[in-house]
Amino acid sequence: MSERYDCTECKDSLYGQKYILKEESPYCIKCYEELFSSNCEMCQKLISCTAKDLSFKDLHWHSECFLCNMCSTSLVDRPFATKDDLLMCTDCYCAEYSSKCNACTKTIMPGTKKMEHKGISWHEKCFTCKSCQQPMGTKSFVKKDGNNYCLDCYEKLFALQCVHCKKPITTGGVSYHDQPWHKECFLCIGCKMQLAGKRFTSRDDVTYCLECFCNLFAKKCAYCTDPISGLGGSKYISFEDRQWHNNCFNCRKCSMSLVGRGFLTFEEDILCPDCGKDI
Repeated sequence: MSERYDCTECKDSLYGQKYILKEESPYCIKCYEELFSSNCEMCQKLISCTAKDLSFKDLHWHSECFLCNMCSTSLVDRPFATKDDLLMCTDCYCAEYSSKCNACTKTIMPGTKKMEHKGISWHEKCFTCKSCQQPMGTKSFVKKDGNNYCLDCYEKLFALQCVHCKKPITTGGVSYHDQPWHKECFLCIGCKMQLAGKRFTSRDDVTYCLECFCNLFAKKCAYCTDPISGLGGSKYISFEDRQWHNNCFNCRKCSMSLVGRGFLTFEEDILCPDCGKDI
């Protein structure tokens, strides 16, 4: 007696019947379709095992149902795109969703590389410097008056040049006497300290930090011999060819402040009227 050959699912005999092997197990057509066939995304009907099943991202269609969702053109053997799992031919997708190149105004086709900046798009080959016309790719660029410039062209055409080193200023600029400087070039002529953000002064159009200016040009206090800057509204006393800091203008004998008071002089000393009586 011959061995039985039955459907793995319903156990009906497969002798003389069409059947399908799946992982070496035989199934009758009915059981196979119920267990393994998919429903078409378009018509929702079962895709029989004898029909062509087209699949994309775990979704399935009859070949005759594999159509553009907008114009109903068959997408079999044609490029297509999807939006929210809806199929579209590339023409419909581009017309509805693709960006337009800001330079040539043509559609940027799906799958092609595009450049974007602040919501504006370009074909990669159209994203060029306004001046040298070279593609900029992912390099840094500067936008001016609605045009894009590579850094080299922008610096040549528009960037201010430092009056000290004559090179373009792209960051860290300082303006003094209506002239542009790099922050690192704007220095005290004496100690070479950077002056940006610090108090400074100038003499004969040369800049100095306060300390260097005072050491070089300020008069010395007749009492403590330290420089008297006179800058920033600081007060000092001047008499004949001598100067004193306010807090140094005191009686030589009793040390009483003589600011705003009468005083006497004796040789190099200043004295209050009381101490001057004894001279």
